[in-house]
Amino acid sequence: MGTWDSLCGVFGGGVFFIAIALCFFLHFIPVHLYITAWAAGVHVSLGHLVQMRFRKVPPERIINPLIMSSQAGIYLSIYELEDHYLAGGNVDNVVSAVIAANKAGINLSLDKARTIDLAGRDVLDAVKMSVNPKIMKTALIEAMAQDGIQVKAICQVTVRANIDKLIGGAGEETVLARVGEGIVTAIGSAESHKEVLENPEIISEAVQSKGLDAGTAFEILSIDIADVDVGKNIGAQLQLDRANADKQIAQALAEKRRSQAIARSQEMKALVEEAKSKLIEAQAEVPKALAQALAEGKFSVLDYYDMQNIIADTKMREAIAVYGQGRQASS
Repeated sequence: MGTWDSLCGVFGGGVFFIAIALCFFLHFIPVHLYITAWAAGVHVSLGHLVQMRFRKVPPERIINPLIMSSQAGIYLSIYELEDHYLAGGNVDNVVSAVIAANKAGINLSLDKARTIDLAGRDVLDAVKMSVNPKIMKTALIEAMAQDGIQVKAICQVTVRANIDKLIGGAGEETVLARVGEGIVTAIGSAESHKEVLENPEIISEAVQSKGLDAGTAFEILSIDIADVDVGKNIGAQLQLDRANADKQIAQALAEKRRSQAIARSQEMKALVEEAKSKLIEAQAEVPKALAQALAEGKFSVLDYYDMQNIIADTKMREAIAVYGQGRQASS
């Protein structure tokens, strides 16, 4: 009985280790992937699959795209796909793009697809856009016609990807920005906003004739006006703003002149008060001067009375003149 238990323990432990070794073998050497590839007509050795493990390339990331391309009738190099994966590229995207381009009759080699992918472009999306053009819509564009009326427009731009210009070509933002600039120029060239409203196609025709897709990764197929409307009367608003500005300037100048006049008036009042003060001081010195002149014999009493008569006569004439002016005014 003890011997039987010992044998069972030995065989049981051996089976356990064999199972672990088998699991490790199947994980490290993807036999199932080898069988799948062989059944799909993709010839790859088990040794190559093991080498891919050592190069830290997941075999399924290479073999599955190879199987997909083989089923589509396109035979690609396993080494090129490995190199692309190690370079940080998207192998699935590249292979799908090559297959889609081949089915659509677009000339796209694996090397070009790899280059486009490594340049940061979505090569599969570009191929799809080459087959099915994409419609992009601009934001609301506002521009002023020559009559001063604002016109608002929204355009739909139909573009097709240009595979040959994907590397180094400008993106969608550049295309929309150029179209927006062309819309502003077209509206600004119109003599009247009515001309734009009656014939919106003049905007699309003017914009499309400028060759806005030059240097971009796209080919503009059409530019269509989605919406056009009238905005503000910019010309009238500018004239009103200019009139208000002129009014404020005139008011400021008038206020300045008024302030200057008030300052001059106050200055004159100060001068008059100063003159009155000096006159009062001078008049206060007159009796002293007369007394001194009389004392020194330079001025006689008769001269003094003659002077008083002259002063009295002058005051009388002034009173008569004031009285005569009053009668004339009352009559």
